[in-house]
Amino acid sequence: MRREMKARLLIVDDEKHIREGLEKALRPEGFDVVLAYDGQEALEKLEGNDIDLIISDLKMPRVSGEELIKEIQGLYPNVPIIILTGHGTIENAVEAMRTGAYDFLTKPLNIDKLSLIVKRALENSSLKRQNVELLKQLEKKYSYENIIGKSAPMKKVFETIELVAPSRANVLIYGESGTGKEMIADAIHHNSPRRDKSYIKVHCAALPETLLESELFGHEKGAFTGAVSRKRGRFELANLGSIFLDEIGEISLQMQVKLLRVIQQREFERVGGEEPIKVDVRIISATNKSLKEEITKGNFREDLYYRLDVVSILVPPLREHRDDIPLMVHKFMEEFEKENNKEIEGITNGALQALMGYRWPGNVRELRNVIESIVVLTKRKTITEEDLPPYILDKDEQSALKVPAGMSLAETEKRYILFTLQNAGGNKTKASEILKIGRKTLHRKLAEYGIA
Repeated sequence: MRREMKARLLIVDDEKHIREGLEKALRPEGFDVVLAYDGQEALEKLEGNDIDLIISDLKMPRVSGEELIKEIQGLYPNVPIIILTGHGTIENAVEAMRTGAYDFLTKPLNIDKLSLIVKRALENSSLKRQNVELLKQLEKKYSYENIIGKSAPMKKVFETIELVAPSRANVLIYGESGTGKEMIADAIHHNSPRRDKSYIKVHCAALPETLLESELFGHEKGAFTGAVSRKRGRFELANLGSIFLDEIGEISLQMQVKLLRVIQQREFERVGGEEPIKVDVRIISATNKSLKEEITKGNFREDLYYRLDVVSILVPPLREHRDDIPLMVHKFMEEFEKENNKEIEGITNGALQALMGYRWPGNVRELRNVIESIVVLTKRKTITEEDLPPYILDKDEQSALKVPAGMSLAETEKRYILFTLQNAGGNKTKASEILKIGRKTLHRKLAEYGIA
């Protein structure tokens, strides 16, 4: 309970008037203070007290300040040390910082400056502890196949993965761009009985229809100009394993017919071929569209939809599970520290709150890119609000709904409903009042646009 109330400081100096003077100056600042005559007594006091920070002289009898620092680094590496030194021993103080001291002050002391350094050191120490604790949490229970989350929406995703992965069922993953749909697909395959078999990925939107058919089903030599040899398609390569079809909502109706045959009959022909090729492939697909809406528009086959959507997983946008942002931030910080040979001690609460307050239209992918940029560019040991991109701190930017030119009326309405729901804190009654529509109408619109 004491730690929640006051930080406890250990003051080490063989001069009584300095020890007691610092105690008298720092107690009114809200600190508990423990005194020690030299390094030997300091080590004894450390054993019986929960010390948050040490202020120590360099030149002392028995165990000196330099020796004390080395002992502290081995026994209490998370306790910061501030060194006090005379003008003649500044070089020794600089050397002490190289071996682990947080900072140093020369005598005679400026109490206001000392108080500021103490508070800064305690804050950094607290951030480092939080960083270590969050990373421990990630390692133990909040990370599933590199997917991070402890919020209720993400726990539901994890539970569904665990239930569906061992089965043969096809899975359709819904979610906005950047939410991590591909990582969900990876987790399903790598936790399935097919984990040791082929796992093939196809980004359907990245290939024109003329190439997509050849990519999926392969082709025979001479099937078209440039087909100089037989090529096995992705389905053939994925036999006995899994195939991930990303952005499945982008494929043409003609291609949908051929895909339906593969699912129903488990066979296909290569382009330019006549011999049926049998395959056993589990299909995991993903889309950022409402396929039910696409069916209504005539853009997607209903029979194919029900073959693909045996089990569906909705990956929530980041704005709907903001509680996971601190975990993600610390995980990304650790990743990019190693990549860029940087040492970041933590992130201030102000910066973390700003990141949690932003809407993240690019979702987890955008957050990851922002953290990478910050780690690369910052010159500080601790990330602050000054390191964040200006648009994240711009409240007007966050409160405005952006509608790109050329967007359809249906998509504009969908975005406005989502925007209003977010600003209403997810309260549908409040959102319907803002939109000036009935609650039943709002529910119908949510179902129509495939919004969970």
